[in-house]
Amino acid sequence: MQMNFLIGLLAGLFGGVVGLGGGVIMVPLMVGIKKLRQQHAHGTSLVVLVFTGIIGAATYAAQGSIDIVASALLAAPAIMTARSGALLAHGLPEWKLKRYFGYLMIIVSLFMVLKPYIPHIASPLGGGIKALILLAAGALTGLLSGMMGIGGGSLMVPAMVLMIGMEQHAAQGSSLLAMIPAGAVGAWTHKKLGNVEAPLLYGLIPGVIIGTFIGARFAHYLPESILRILFAMVIVWTGIRFIQTSVKMKKMDPAKGSLPTKDLEKVQLVP
Repeated sequence: MQMNFLIGLLAGLFGGVVGLGGGVIMVPLMVGIKKLRQQHAHGTSLVVLVFTGIIGAATYAAQGSIDIVASALLAAPAIMTARSGALLAHGLPEWKLKRYFGYLMIIVSLFMVLKPYIPHIASPLGGGIKALILLAAGALTGLLSGMMGIGGGSLMVPAMVLMIGMEQHAAQGSSLLAMIPAGAVGAWTHKKLGNVEAPLLYGLIPGVIIGTFIGARFAHYLPESILRILFAMVIVWTGIRFIQTSVKMKKMDPAKGSLPTKDLEKVQLVP
C-alpha cells in the first residue's frame, strides 16, 4: 500500500506540473517495481488518470487557467477515434508504432522550445480555425491513444500551444480536463479486458490526488518559459523510451500481446 501511494504521488506531482496524466511515470514504475504485465499497468494507470484529470483540471480552473470549450472540442473526437486506433494497432507491428511515436515526440519537443521564435503562431487564433485545429488534434489524439495505450496530454498541449497560440498554463489545464472522458473510456475498456489491478488503486488514487493538487499549484509559480522547456524535456524522455522499447520489441514476435480482432470488436468503448 505504501509503495502504491508513493508511485501515485510521484505520478501526480509530475502530471500536475506539466499537464500530463502521469502515465509515463506510473506505468514504468508499476512494471518495474510491482512487476505488472504491460497491459495491466496501462489499464490500472488509465483508471488513476481519470482522478489526475479531475483534480488537476479543478486546480487549474481555480487559477483561471482552463478553456472549457477547447477541452470539449478535444475530448469529443478523441473518444470517437479511440476504437479505430485500437483496431489499426492490431494490423501493424507494435514496435513500428512505438518507434514512429517516439520520433514524433522528439520533433514536437523541438517546436516547443522554439515557440517564441516562430512569429506566425505567436498570436492566439480564434473562431473556426481554432475549432478545426482542436477537433483535428482531438481526433489524432484519440487515434494515437488507441494505438499506443497512452494518455493524450503529450499531443494536446503542443497542439494548443504551437498551433493556436494558447498560453502554456491554460493549455495544460484544458488538456487535463479533456483527459477525463477519454481516460474514462480507456479505463472502462481495459476493465472489460481484465487489465485493471483493483487492489493497487487503494494506494495509487490517494497518492495521485495529493500529488496532482500540489503539482498543479506549483506550476503556477513557474514562468511559462521554464514550463515549456520542462515539458519539452519530458516528451523527449518519453520519445526515447518509446524508441528503446521498439528496438526490444522488434526482436520479439510483433504480434505478441495483441488482441485478436474478434476480441477487439467485442469491446464496446462506451458503457
